[in-house]
Amino acid sequence: MSEIKVNKISPRTACGTTTLGDSGDTISIPAGVTITNSGTASGFGATGAASWSTTVKTGDFTATAGIGYFVNTTSGEVDVALPAGTAGAVVAVKDYANTWNTNNCILVPNGSEKIGGLNNNAILSTEGQAVTLLYIDAVQGWLVTDDGLQSSADNNPYMVATGGTITTSGNDKIHTFTGPGTFTVCQTADSAANNAVSYMVVAGGGAGGDAGDRGAGGGGAGGFREDKSPVTPYTASPLEGAGAITVTATAYPITVGAGAAGRTAPNQGLQGSSSIFSTITSAGGGGGGGESSGADRDGTAGGSGGGGGKAGGPDGTAGAGNTPPVSPAQGFAGAGGGGPAGNPNAAGGGGGGATALGLGPPVGNANGGAGATTSISGSPVAYAGGGGAAGGSGATPSNKGAGGTGGGGGGGGNPAPDPATPGTVNTGGGGGGTSDNSGGGSGGSGVVIIRYKYQ
Repeated sequence: MSEIKVNKISPRTACGTTTLGDSGDTISIPAGVTITNSGTASGFGATGAASWSTTVKTGDFTATAGIGYFVNTTSGEVDVALPAGTAGAVVAVKDYANTWNTNNCILVPNGSEKIGGLNNNAILSTEGQAVTLLYIDAVQGWLVTDDGLQSSADNNPYMVATGGTITTSGNDKIHTFTGPGTFTVCQTADSAANNAVSYMVVAGGGAGGDAGDRGAGGGGAGGFREDKSPVTPYTASPLEGAGAITVTATAYPITVGAGAAGRTAPNQGLQGSSSIFSTITSAGGGGGGGESSGADRDGTAGGSGGGGGKAGGPDGTAGAGNTPPVSPAQGFAGAGGGGPAGNPNAAGGGGGGATALGLGPPVGNANGGAGATTSISGSPVAYAGGGGAAGGSGATPSNKGAGGTGGGGGGGGNPAPDPATPGTVNTGGGGGGTSDNSGGGSGGSGVVIIRYKYQ
């Protein structure tokens, strides 16, 4: 046996091809020899394995036999044209960005050749999928020999989820929804305890009433409900304990209630809208009473109740809180309107808050009830304060109610202009009442926050 010893074999011409042996020859590599590939290898997949290219494909391309490709469909569908089939040829593809479920990877056979016995395109639509195909013959064409998912090698024992605005606090992830959305659990935790989430659901606040020259009631705060999982360490509100929720790998629609719009004529305020997560619903805050006769001067019921108005006749009654009833209570009642008819110090009642009743007349300063403070978002924030009431004819800033802690709007006075202030957005605060015909303050929109351990 002859032997040639050289340090390098190069083609005769620049960028040429060097061939080792002739057809039918066998090239033997002795035991202990290491072959290092610093380029792109092709044609080595005849035994069912592909050599993977690290150049990520983001657009349509034609595959080469023996190569595996990472296919990124983030920007759109990608077509992979398969090469002409020869027995033993191998092609492999892998979902690079876990997006094949959104934008598919399409395998396109060469001419009249087949994939799995059919001359049709093959659609790959599973997130994280990897597929190896081997060409067997003209009858079946390309057949799948390996099919796996990235999750098969997943070593993350914690929950993975999407939706809302995502922040972190320590070992916890926090999803904040300030509008409608979907909380999607992509992967549950290995430990059942880590699938129990903490949550806060706050509904939209009620609008304050409007009284032409008398006292109008403040709007009630949106209902406040919270539950704290034992594995998420933070300081919860006194209302914690609404009921444990253990999630599964599914999508949870989120409803965030709108605050009630203020009405522009002397009238009773409108009720806010509910917020919903899973089995938990928080009711919108009740509207504040206005000046008109009959029921229009009364506050309405809700998560927290609206305050009653003060007309020339009877005092307006307060709206009830915690309606419908849940435990712990999602809010408190407002206060009734009061004070002698025509007395400048007569006023409406403050709207109820998450943790306290609205305050009432007869001597003005009818503040909204206090809200609830929780650190579920990573820092202490107050939510669901009741709206302050308006003073009567001749009222001054000293005898109109302030909004309750937690986003409640303040009451307005008279003479004009002294409009009520609205509840703060995404706090569920009730709107302030007014007595200058400018319309009661609108309620603040609600918010939903979900927190869980992620590491």
